[in-house]
Amino acid sequence: MTEQISDVLIVGAGLSGLVAAGKVAERGLSVTLVDKGRSVGGRLATRRIGEGLADHGAQFFTVRSSEFQQCVDEWLAEDLVYVWSHGFSDGERTQEQFDGYPRYATKGGMNALAKHLAQQLGKKADIHVNVKITSISQMGGDWQAQGENGDVYSAKALLMTSPVPQSLTLLGSIRDKLKPHDRKALERITYLPCVAGLFRVEGEVNIPEPGALQRPDAVLSWIADNQRKGISPQARVITVHAAGSISQNLWDLPEADALSFIQQEFERYLDINAHIVEAQLKRWRYSLPTVLHSERYLMAQGLSGLTFAGDGFGEARVEGAFLSGLAAGEAVAAQVVSVV
Repeated sequence: MTEQISDVLIVGAGLSGLVAAGKVAERGLSVTLVDKGRSVGGRLATRRIGEGLADHGAQFFTVRSSEFQQCVDEWLAEDLVYVWSHGFSDGERTQEQFDGYPRYATKGGMNALAKHLAQQLGKKADIHVNVKITSISQMGGDWQAQGENGDVYSAKALLMTSPVPQSLTLLGSIRDKLKPHDRKALERITYLPCVAGLFRVEGEVNIPEPGALQRPDAVLSWIADNQRKGISPQARVITVHAAGSISQNLWDLPEADALSFIQQEFERYLDINAHIVEAQLKRWRYSLPTVLHSERYLMAQGLSGLTFAGDGFGEARVEGAFLSGLAAGEAVAAQVVSVV
């Protein structure tokens, strides 16, 4: 058993956690990130299937704020991201009817963006993946998180950027110490799941330019050709997302049954001579925030050093996660500096 001591501990190394870590490190504070996943990024997730690649979580991002635009401009200059399109067909709209906002994708897949942010942190942060936190406690004003392997992570401040229901579960009995208004605000944040199918296809798939179909109210809310997207030149891999309500119905089914359902719905888009050579299923329990907290983070009252952030705070989607991490990182760092 080892103990990792830092100024700030961040649970969740998705986009919010990575951005928050950068802001904490800018203040000269030590920061540790832990994540149960095999890689940083959370839903900035890319999977290899045969010789192909598929984004199977977040598919693209847009920009509405000057804070995010400044960062995206840097990524464009670094040739890390690119404009995929200015909108997607719903099967009826033409490209002339798209809303005009650029839809950005990442070269090499969305997870490459998360890895880039982690690399930028360098030695400024300690990042631990494949770490399942089993308990969290507060002792003498400091926070401690116990890993499944027995390792302990201690810090003056704790920032929870994992999906809020997971964060509340991890807090265990501390959850009962939250002020009623804070607990109510956190428990109000809700998400829809997403069950995704990944299909490696030989032959053509009949979806419109630029290689994606977006229909939030259909059984399959999203269908995207990662080859036409530009991240999978060696093989045609299609990402298919079942809509939130459909995903809820599929969630508890055996994997083979859920995949079979999605595949049958998807097969109608295959060219007559095309066929599926490989299929995989991916489940996202907390995919789409449907009820958000109005502020970009929540700093718990009466529990010094505990803060919540992520894509359930402020604005939704990728930009919301970025802005939440930015604001939370600055707030947590200011709090720690004021105490020190």
